[in-house]
Amino acid sequence: MVVSVLEEMRIRSLGVIDDAVVELSPGFTAVTGETGAGKTMVVTSLGLLLGGRADPALVRAGAKAAVVEGRIAVDGRSPAAVRAEEAGAELDDGTLLISRTLSAEGRSRAHLGGRSVPVGLLGELADELVAVHGQTDQQGLLRPARQRQALDRYAGDAVAVPLATYTGAYRRLRDVTAELAELTTRARERAQEADLLRFGLDEIAAVEPLPGEDTELAAEASRLGHAEALASAATAARAALAGDPEDPEGIDAGTLVAGAHRAVEAVRSHDPALAGLADRIGEIGILLADVAGELAGYASDLDADPRRLAAVEERRAALTHLTRKYGADIGEVLAWAERSATRLTELDGDDDRIGELTAERDALRAELGELAQALTDARTEAAERFAGAVTAELASLAMPHARVTFAVRQNEVADAGAGIDVGGRAVAYGPHGADDVELLLASHPGAQPRPIAKGASGGELSRVMLAVEVVFAGSAPVPTYLFDEVDAGVGGKAAVEVGRRLARLARTAQVVVVTHLPQVAAFADRHLVVEKTHDGAVTRSGVQAMEGEDRVRELSRMLAGQEDSELARAHAEELLSAARAGR
Repeated sequence: MVVSVLEEMRIRSLGVIDDAVVELSPGFTAVTGETGAGKTMVVTSLGLLLGGRADPALVRAGAKAAVVEGRIAVDGRSPAAVRAEEAGAELDDGTLLISRTLSAEGRSRAHLGGRSVPVGLLGELADELVAVHGQTDQQGLLRPARQRQALDRYAGDAVAVPLATYTGAYRRLRDVTAELAELTTRARERAQEADLLRFGLDEIAAVEPLPGEDTELAAEASRLGHAEALASAATAARAALAGDPEDPEGIDAGTLVAGAHRAVEAVRSHDPALAGLADRIGEIGILLADVAGELAGYASDLDADPRRLAAVEERRAALTHLTRKYGADIGEVLAWAERSATRLTELDGDDDRIGELTAERDALRAELGELAQALTDARTEAAERFAGAVTAELASLAMPHARVTFAVRQNEVADAGAGIDVGGRAVAYGPHGADDVELLLASHPGAQPRPIAKGASGGELSRVMLAVEVVFAGSAPVPTYLFDEVDAGVGGKAAVEVGRRLARLARTAQVVVVTHLPQVAAFADRHLVVEKTHDGAVTRSGVQAMEGEDRVRELSRMLAGQEDSELARAHAEELLSAARAGR
């Protein structure tokens, strides 16, 4: 049951389209028109609505911006509706409005349910809403990687669950291998680094510097080197403050201050201000006496021992040797020593680390071997079911004798170190397992299965692609399918069968097909024609719904290029009648 339907798109200033409205039906809608009329713009517009790449070259010449708006009827319980509402979008009576604006300068904006959203969110919704397929998808199916992806998608959890476990182990193995290679290939450099660190640490340990020792020794060296001058200055200063015993008649500061104190002390009772000054003079006298006493002690304690000075200078020389090599001062030297000791521990532990990594690598390789085999088994089982289902679909697409198979192979490698052990064999492996997956086609009885890139014609490839998508629709359906000329290279009876199969697909999903084949268009529930005006633009009225006589005329044009040909009209009516009967 279809849970969402793309009801309408409005396209403005995109490519050859000036302003056009595309109204779609819930079932099978065919879009036709002359070559260059703008049919592909319908596909491009839907791609923009679904988060596709915005190319400013798509903006119509002379326009400032291209705008595509879409209206999708959704079930409020569907994943797409839930995701949209989580992003703040509002549903309008079960309808989700999407718009995409592309400026000529390359800026792109997206709106969902009336709310501005990142373009990437539209891409997330696309996976739930629409599957778009065209000629480029057919070419993509030729690549083995895409064929493996298609098989994995069909297999579902049977492959997805072990693949997720395998991918995690593969990434860890890649990281372990890289770290192991870095440790082993740089062994010489690491040994040289360790030797240099040990040498430096030994030098520092031999000296045993203390924090701040260089500063303290510098001060002591200066004091010892000028001991006589310092003692003489201290003695002279003391004599100036407290007097010289050898010169009783000399005048000193202490005597002068004492005289000043006596002079004011005698009359201090007459004025409180003078009493305050007397107290301050007394304090000065006390301070002078204290300083004089300390100067005397300083002079007597000075040691001019030349042996101590020599020892200090020798120690300073040892410290200077360290600061020249390991830091601007002893503090930085000690910090270097701490960092280097930590680094040396790491380097010395590399051998142990190499052993640990080697063991982990071997364990991971063994685990990957088991997981790779589990993936191969799951893919092989799914491949048989997938190929059988596609082969059955091809029988409905006028290829009754065609047979599709999948080749799931593990490639052995000569160098065991370059692979993983799978059942006693060294097998090449990658991020998705150890399998090479290839889709093979035998188009007729007795033919050898060949890769579809070599064994399928253009028309056969189109039908294989359609058959694959129909099988996907049964296993993991989406509400809407858009096919852009996937019927290229198909004609005659095969084209009728393609149309019939698309009509059957439309019973459970909305199907939109851009086609040039009248046999396919005849099966559509709704037939739209893209027409240009005389000036080469497609206007709103340029996308017309064909019904009754108009549809017969369009099919006649597609059949014979002559809308009024009686023979073509008869053939068109016959096609419509056969399509109605063959649904």
